[in-house]
Amino acid sequence: MKINDFNFAGLKAIVRVDFNVPLDENGKVTDNTRILGALPTLKKVLSDGGSLIMMSHMGKPKGKVKPELSLGQIVKNVSEALGVDVKFAPDAAKAQDAVAALKAGEALLLENLRYYAEEEGKPVGVEKGTPEFDAAKAEMKERQEAFAKTLASYADVYVNDAFGTAHRRHASTAVIAHYFDADHKMLGYLMEKEVTAIDNVLKNAQRPFTAIIGGSKVSSKLGVIKYLLDKVDNLIIGGGMGYTFIKAQGGKIGLSLHEDDLMEEALGVMAAAKEKGVNLSLSTSAVCGKEFSNDTERRVFPINDIPDDWEGMDASEESLAEWKETILVSKTILWNGPVGVFELDNFAHGTGEIAKYVAEATQKNGAFSLVGGGDSVAAVNKFGLADQVSYVSTGGGAMLEAIEGKTLPGVAAISE
Repeated sequence: MKINDFNFAGLKAIVRVDFNVPLDENGKVTDNTRILGALPTLKKVLSDGGSLIMMSHMGKPKGKVKPELSLGQIVKNVSEALGVDVKFAPDAAKAQDAVAALKAGEALLLENLRYYAEEEGKPVGVEKGTPEFDAAKAEMKERQEAFAKTLASYADVYVNDAFGTAHRRHASTAVIAHYFDADHKMLGYLMEKEVTAIDNVLKNAQRPFTAIIGGSKVSSKLGVIKYLLDKVDNLIIGGGMGYTFIKAQGGKIGLSLHEDDLMEEALGVMAAAKEKGVNLSLSTSAVCGKEFSNDTERRVFPINDIPDDWEGMDASEESLAEWKETILVSKTILWNGPVGVFELDNFAHGTGEIAKYVAEATQKNGAFSLVGGGDSVAAVNKFGLADQVSYVSTGGGAMLEAIEGKTLPGVAAISE
């Protein structure tokens, strides 16, 4: 069922949102982007004349009640964004009375789902690989089903609009969907956009297709890189992960971040790229620092000849010039991960330039661009370019798994 085709009039809808927003030390919301992102779906339920029940996680309380992670702190923010006085249920597992009292056009927010170990469904305090773990896992699965059934009992319709957790088989993202028939479960508007954007990249890509994969470690994105070799024309590898590739080829990388145990894998990726005709591009030189700090001395060295006491920290102008040429002629662009130490201002230049190139390719040359991953998203936001790329993904981990070709439980459960 498509949300746009559904009429929520007279029905109660339970919507899984991602309200895992950042809070300051006083419990005040510092960035309400995720709340605003959910509004189209939430307002659809209310404007149709339905009753709205919102559920979300916040942080990682791991089955324990932690007041600093209570969703009660954001009720005011959600109320202001939604334009209705949102009610709050302090116990998500015992919200029957609050739900029963809901009238058409009213909204209720449940307490942090991860206060309950059943949400994530992981046995706690038992060592993996032991008979005790297997027994605890089976017991937890039953408890998770029961928790999901309780949540499902609150509503007539289930809507999943939390892409950031779609790669997890949690009670509220996948298990709950089994308690609704195909006509009463659906993706929200935000989820629909995410799935469409990823399909545009992986299934309907126009050529040339360029993927820019950055970040600190090869290990976190090896699966994605391998999967993309069958999809892309150009693969740009930047950031800390690039130094593993350079060292694998015999290059001197000084103190630069790398993973020795993945050098063979890196060589395998390079050989596969060559075999498949993919242009794999690494930095040609790097902006290096004497130590890992913002104010350290900086010098540029060839990427394969960094002195022993220097560390690669950002992409050089030479590398950026090469990458710009590739990006600007691309018709499909996927960008995940920074090409330097973005959290340090003096080493954020390269990532900022990539953001500008992706925006230019989108606006001037008509490319479809999908940006995801914390620092990539932060870069397009920092430079005011978020509205100049085609789509900014709200889910880093979920996006990576989708790009890797994996089935997302939160999406699959809707079509089952």
